[in-house]
Parts: sequence; C-alpha cells; structure tokens
Amino acid sequence: MFPADFTRTVTGNWGADGQRWLARLPGLINAVARDWGLTVGAPYPLSFNYVAPARRAGGSPAVLKLGLPTAGHLAREADTLGFFAGRGAVEVLDRDDERGALLLERAEPGGTLRTLVGERDEQATAVLVALMRRLHRPAPDGLVLEELTDRIGDLDAHLARFPGDRPFPRRLVERARELGAELCASAGRRVVLHGDLHHENVLAAGREPWLAIDPHGVLGDPGYEVGAVLYNPFGGDEPVLELLPARVEQFADGLGMPVDRVVAWGFVQAVLSEVWDAEGGGSPPGQALEVALTLLPRLP
Repeated sequence: MFPADFTRTVTGNWGADGQRWLARLPGLINAVARDWGLTVGAPYPLSFNYVAPARRAGGSPAVLKLGLPTAGHLAREADTLGFFAGRGAVEVLDRDDERGALLLERAEPGGTLRTLVGERDEQATAVLVALMRRLHRPAPDGLVLEELTDRIGDLDAHLARFPGDRPFPRRLVERARELGAELCASAGRRVVLHGDLHHENVLAAGREPWLAIDPHGVLGDPGYEVGAVLYNPFGGDEPVLELLPARVEQFADGLGMPVDRVVAWGFVQAVLSEVWDAEGGGSPPGQALEVALTLLPRLP
C-alpha cells in the first residue's frame, strides 16, 4: 500500500516498532480522520512520516501528519510550532500525541522556497534571514526540546563507531566536534531553533508570504540555523558551491553575526549532515561533504 522507499526508511530507523506501526497505519488514518472529521487525500511524497492533504468538516484545508508515537518527534514538532504561534511558521490545528497525529495549517499555494534558488538566491536567503529573526526567541520555562549540545555529541558517537577515515576523513569530524563545542560555549543567546530550516521546509502561503514547516525543535545558539541552508538544496542542478560565498556574507550581514561564525557553523552542520547519513546507512558522502571541504580553509 505504501511506497517501498517509505517502508524502508521507517523500518530502517525503527525496526520492528516501525513494521508494527506500518501495519497499523491504514486503520490509524481512518480512525483519526473519523475522529477529527477529515476527508484525507492522496499522500504527499513520504519519507519518515505519513503526510497528506485533508479537508475539515467545514471544508477548510489542512495537512494530516502521522508518525511513530514512541519516536516523539511529532510531539516536539507540535511543541515547537506552538511556541512559534503562527509567526513565520504553520499553525497546529489539533494534536494527539498518544497516536502520533498532527493536524496542521496547510500553506497554499505551497511551492517551496527552492524555486528561488539560483538566479534569485539572494531573495531566497533574505526570506530565510527574515524567518530566523522572527522565529528565534528565548524558550519559556517548561518547553522541553533537544539541546544543541546533544547534536554536537553525535560527532563523538560517530568517532567512537568509525575509528578510521571511512566513510569520510576523521580529521573533519574531530575539527567539527571541537568547533561545535566552542560555538555552543560562546553563544551569546540561547533560543528556540527550527533545527532543519532550509529551502524545502519553507512554503509559499497566503496568511504570510512564506511559512516554515517541519521544525525539529532545538535549543541553542542562533548561528546553528544557517548551516542547513548552506549545503541545500539537494538532488538538483543548483550551483550550491558557487552560491556559498554570497550566502555566507548575506547571513552575516542580515543576522548581525561575524562571518567567521557563519563559516564555522556552516562547516559543523555540513559534517553533522554526513555523520547522520552514515549513522542511518544512507547514501555515500556527497554535497554536504563538498561544502564542508570548501569552508574548511576559511575556518577561524
């Protein structure tokens, strides 16, 4: 019933729990749709979660998102979006943490910011700068999200698992670990971060021109947020390496951040991306590694 890539991703990440969730998923879609009064359409391209357009009983558009409840990532997404409260991000219309279900505002017309990458990349970066400036605020008491230092800890786990220069040079991971720890320690502010903000997680909308989707929810240095942009988008013909210098300068200027700090976070994030791919048994090192190597000579 579900695409093979989706099934492999779910079972590859969550094993037997993922298999059991996939077996229950058709019934879960029907049950949630009934309880929330939804008409659910054909799903969007699927990766880790089931995501589909829906209409509420009154006809208003929405997005239904279902994920493995024990993973907890949709609950964190909902908490983060709740904190953003519609300022630069889609709103949560309903949630059921026990069933791993979210009902979200549908951004329409919904094209991604990727459409501006290339000749209009400066405009795309300006949109991302503006979103970061709106989203990044100190966390209130009681908001429990992933700590940025935990993500840096993933570099230590990688070094313990891979003692040599496979799947990519160990010196890059060691440098990223050292630099990431320094950046976290020297952070001037600790804010709520989207955690995966890049061109394909920003959609054209009507309520606001652009709205962010799919936050991971992370607490830490605002500079971390620029990293994912610098090595994205993937899988197309956009000249990401050629765009890199101008993006670095624009982020530094737009966010009031030293260029060295933008470069450093870009390097750390690019290495982290490759580390996560390696941990998940993903594709061989590629574009993120190229970005890391391009930024390496510019590190402070």
